[in-house]
Amino acid sequence: MRKKFVAGNWKMNMLGKEAGQLARGVAGGVASVTDEVDVVLAPPFTALRIVAEAIEGTGIRLGAQDVFWEERGPYTGEISPAMLVDAGCEWVIIGHSERRNVLHETDAMVRKKIDAALAEGLRVIVCVGETLEEKEGGETVTVVDGQVESALSGLEIRDPSRLVIAYEPIWAIGTGHNATPEEAEFVHATIREIAGKILGGVADRIRIVYGGSVTEDNITELLAEPDIDGALVGGASLRADAMTSIVLKAGE
Repeated sequence: MRKKFVAGNWKMNMLGKEAGQLARGVAGGVASVTDEVDVVLAPPFTALRIVAEAIEGTGIRLGAQDVFWEERGPYTGEISPAMLVDAGCEWVIIGHSERRNVLHETDAMVRKKIDAALAEGLRVIVCVGETLEEKEGGETVTVVDGQVESALSGLEIRDPSRLVIAYEPIWAIGTGHNATPEEAEFVHATIREIAGKILGGVADRIRIVYGGSVTEDNITELLAEPDIDGALVGGASLRADAMTSIVLKAGE
């Protein structure tokens, strides 16, 4: 059985003091289930150290929201995998829909980031998903297939716990319109099938999570589906009570 996985992506929110308070609130609320659920908090870069201190000694792991693929050099504004490790990170989110859609990250860029992060020992949450136009045009499977193939082809994954795939339909991010459990399960099952063709049997042990307006009200229905192994939580992760509720329900 695949261990449930819940990550909170705080995006461009939280100054230092409030980040520490939120992290401590979540840590206190989920302490009873961290053996059953892998919990990751991904604050902005400026709060990584503060959150690392707040969750030290708890079962919660620190993640970053992005990374660059070079080790060092003249790349103003970027941050390397080694810098994330130095800040206490174990996880990094790569290819989030907002970076693809707003900042125009390509599949090739996402793959370079995955390779660099894994080489440095980071664990990776790689995001895939379609736009509303692509969904309405019946292109969901084609788009997701291309993104998964680009992310995984030629990749060596000996430890499946080091990679999580997050299905994030762009049309559901921050809109309040999440995919139904049945819609999400269909795409999750498709992703697992695609991953299986590339990685073989290890794909059955890779966790695939849903992201897209996840709340404490819809998490139970989503997790009832066989191929949905957890959630990448956006807005709801900015409230300790909501994030705690989501994690606790994932641990039931």
